[in-house]
Amino acid sequence: MSKLNDAYWMQQALLMAYNALYQGEVPIGAVLILDLKVIGWGWNCPITNHDPSAHAEIIALRQGGKILHNYRLINTTLYVTLEPCIMCAGAIVHSRIKRLVYGASNIKMGATKNFFDIFNNLGITHQIEITAGTMVNECTNVLDNFFKKCRQKKSL
Repeated sequence: MSKLNDAYWMQQALLMAYNALYQGEVPIGAVLILDLKVIGWGWNCPITNHDPSAHAEIIALRQGGKILHNYRLINTTLYVTLEPCIMCAGAIVHSRIKRLVYGASNIKMGATKNFFDIFNNLGITHQIEITAGTMVNECTNVLDNFFKKCRQKKSL
């Protein structure tokens, strides 16, 4: 995929992040693509759903599995606005996606290079192509603004 396509699909993931924002959730969004078609989408909703696994990536992967009638999501690309956490990275490995594209780095919990690097673990047999930093400014800004407002509310 070209960087132009990556930017287009990341914009779609950002739209999902805004859905989370409007629900009062941490604004993270994801879209799962196969043959230039969306087969899964999601946004963070663990608070709304009372479900600690209701991360954007997990929701998008679940939808993709239902659409493909398969738990293996071969030849798909997952676009997510924030570097996946350990839980999501594990699900990504098990789903056998081809490619992961993310925007902002997750310094505290990222599992592709920051906190932990699941994908380069010697025991992982399925290799995933990873592209980091797509629309990094836009993805970072939505998160920074959300947490800034959270801190302001706490100080009042």
